[in-house]
Amino acid sequence: MTELSEQRGLADWLPGRLAATSPAITVMGDVILDGWWSGAINRMCREAPAPVVEINRRDFAPGGAANTAMNLAALGARVSIAGIIGRDEAGRELKRQLQDAGVDVRNLVDHADMVTTTKTRVSSSGQVLLRFDDAARAIPLEAVNALADTVADSVKGQDAVVLCDYSSGALEGPVRSTLLDVLSDRQAGLLTVVDAHDPRPWARLQPDLVTPNAQEAARLLGLRLSDDDDRPAVIESNRDRLIEATGAKAVVVTLDRDGTVLLPAAGTTHRTWARPAAEKQASGAGDTFVAALTLARTASLPLTTSLDLAQAAADVVVHHAGTSVCGTAELSRYLESFVDTALSADELVRHVQAHRSEGRRIVLTNGCFDVLHRGHTRYLNQAKQLGDILVVALNSDDSVRKLKGPGRPINTVADRAAVIAALSCVDYVTVFDTPTPIPLIEAVQPEIYAKGGDYTPEMLAETQAVERYGGKVTILDYVAELSTTAVVERIRKGDSAALGDSAVDGAVSDGAVN
Repeated sequence: MTELSEQRGLADWLPGRLAATSPAITVMGDVILDGWWSGAINRMCREAPAPVVEINRRDFAPGGAANTAMNLAALGARVSIAGIIGRDEAGRELKRQLQDAGVDVRNLVDHADMVTTTKTRVSSSGQVLLRFDDAARAIPLEAVNALADTVADSVKGQDAVVLCDYSSGALEGPVRSTLLDVLSDRQAGLLTVVDAHDPRPWARLQPDLVTPNAQEAARLLGLRLSDDDDRPAVIESNRDRLIEATGAKAVVVTLDRDGTVLLPAAGTTHRTWARPAAEKQASGAGDTFVAALTLARTASLPLTTSLDLAQAAADVVVHHAGTSVCGTAELSRYLESFVDTALSADELVRHVQAHRSEGRRIVLTNGCFDVLHRGHTRYLNQAKQLGDILVVALNSDDSVRKLKGPGRPINTVADRAAVIAALSCVDYVTVFDTPTPIPLIEAVQPEIYAKGGDYTPEMLAETQAVERYGGKVTILDYVAELSTTAVVERIRKGDSAALGDSAVDGAVSDGAVN
């Protein structure tokens, strides 16, 4: 597991390596059957001013906790699921699809007086018109007690447990009490993830991760968030309150189109940026995110890398219609698509001009970015927050050799470009071969030129070029404990990592981008 635990960036081989670890993961919670019905509208209803949808296709897929389980299975985990369904057609369909995906359903309790929760969307021409929900008003106590009896067996010998609590009742009463007792005394190494509308009842567990969305986090804080609010900034400013309310070691707040924010109890925050699609019928990206995040952390990937991987998986499924999953092969293809994505200067200028015409602010930074580490990712996340579009200019291989010596770069510019482009905070990558990036700066004319390290604007040759057209130079934080040179030296010596995730998160070279 050492190679994965030291992985700091995304590569197309990573999903396959994660799948090969084949961790045992239990998903417990509110299971749902999602229905997607589609048809044509050719007339209006006589009885009311409403369109008539002539259904020509009915699709069903596991949703809720069941969708999280499906995604984990697709990513290579050995998955078991625990929840409550009815002895009805919806329950049988849900169970069949889970079994076909290789999910262990032994602890999926069925009950004759239970209605399997079903959420059916009706659409026409790609537009969802309505959703109708069929669910039990109350879960039979006998079914809840039966689920409580499965808890000890469900978590025994597992590598991770994901609790999907959507306030439907499956994880309340005796189930919650049993889970709190069993998991509070859990064995070392058992990762606990809480994906709940309200994670406060699970605070006693001190879970490793909780994953509220923005509105759920706002309710925890007693706040109201509007579309005009800077949601990431509001969330980050309330980190201590969220950690205290949830009892978690780390809180990951999902922000839909705005990506996610990682708030660890110890260490630095981290952002991801989504690559949203125009598809209006996608559903379940949050379940995919939680699944990929859990798998990565179970394999001991750093939190920041795990978050970036989970964002990539979520970006995959938002391009699918309906409730879907992201599998190992598809995630690898998605990451591989960033290979050879470095743009020429002329191509970059055309893209930048289009963004600027839409009122977006361009941020440009540059560096070698050889052997990506947390100093790089934190630095790039900070740079992204200075504007709307982040452009990263990489030194060519010859340029790196002139700067760093004949033993560098470790990775070719094609590999470096692919890894940098895969980061959710990066919008464009280009390569320059001049002694300084001044010719590129003059061509792109970014509103912000960001530089990291022990500099002042006066020390940079680029400052005059930036200020000449009215741009601004911003110097980001610098902490010197970790640099690429130090990482390369440690690799060459064969030394193992000396610091854990939290320690390294708090001691990275934010500015040392080379």
